[in-house]
Amino acid sequence: QVRLVESGGGLVQAGGSLRLSCAASGGILSINVMGWYRQAPGKQRELVAGITSGGRTTYADSVKGRFTISRDNAKNTMYLQMTSLKPEDTAVYYCNADLLRIVDYRNLEVWGQGTPVTVSS
Repeated sequence: QVRLVESGGGLVQAGGSLRLSCAASGGILSINVMGWYRQAPGKQRELVAGITSGGRTTYADSVKGRFTISRDNAKNTMYLQMTSLKPEDTAVYYCNADLLRIVDYRNLEVWGQGTPVTVSS
């Protein structure tokens, strides 16, 4: 089965850095768009950053200048480098991908299980 697995979350002090990874596997022909979302307790899930297969990126205003999204197409892996972390960045971070499956050439949108990030003040 196609799956996305996030890793790299954890506890960090304000001002610190963290790097999240999202590995896609399971018979993928190609991945069009990948993105990072986050959801804090009591809040809606929001887009943090997105990246196309060609490397075009978009960021939420709240993280612009602090976070950097990237991807390694050969490894079907996406990263989120987070710097200057703030307590308000605390949330569960989810990986999302729009991809083409090998077995039937079907376009799918897939979510990872999430990885928690906690930023202490």
